[in-house]
Amino acid sequence: MTTLLVFGDSLSFHGPDGPMPADDSRLWPNVAAAELGGTAELVAGFGWTARDAYWSLVGDPRVWTLLPKADVLVLGVGSMDTLPSPLPTYLRQGLRYVRPDGLRRWARTRYLAAQPWLSQVMGGRPVALPPALTARYLDLILTSIRALKPTLPAVGVLPPEHRAPSYRGVHTGRVPGALAISRWASSVGVPVLDLAALTRDHVLGGQGNADGIHWGWDAHKAVGRALAELVASTGPKQT
Repeated sequence: MTTLLVFGDSLSFHGPDGPMPADDSRLWPNVAAAELGGTAELVAGFGWTARDAYWSLVGDPRVWTLLPKADVLVLGVGSMDTLPSPLPTYLRQGLRYVRPDGLRRWARTRYLAAQPWLSQVMGGRPVALPPALTARYLDLILTSIRALKPTLPAVGVLPPEHRAPSYRGVHTGRVPGALAISRWASSVGVPVLDLAALTRDHVLGGQGNADGIHWGWDAHKAVGRALAELVASTGPKQT
């Protein structure tokens, strides 16, 4: 039985109507695992970049319990890194800590209202995580885990496209991000799954979530099956 250790963002657990429990069989990590006759262990969070995934690896004791079980490492992060982030990440994420509650709600409401306009005016820059840092943190995850499991197969992903009103459809960071991930993956021999190719028509055709970022179940199925094929060609033999 093949166990997939998946580091993901909300694309890994968000469906057409909202976030779902990690064990929902329709989510792409579980679709892939089912195709391989195995299971998926998902480590993920809303808006996670490659840096967040690395922090979970080094800081979450539960993740440490999953490492011995893993047969394949799936680096399903890097997509959110490419989204516009008009405020520096530390300020944007720091809004949750503003007190009192009324002030926090006021600040968050105004930031969300300004974000589409700022994304357009600023040309999609800065992004949530610069491409060079995305590659750096992906490499840190890989090298850290392979220090413990040197022969563990790994696969990555290239960021998908979006049509999100919350960014006015701006996504100028996707191509540089995809290029950085591709170059890194090629340098370390990690095959990648092109999420844009698999989900472009689905998302741009309005078949996914109304937020214009997350996917419907057809896209989850397509990504899961494609991932299973990639893992089958690079991962361990099923037992």
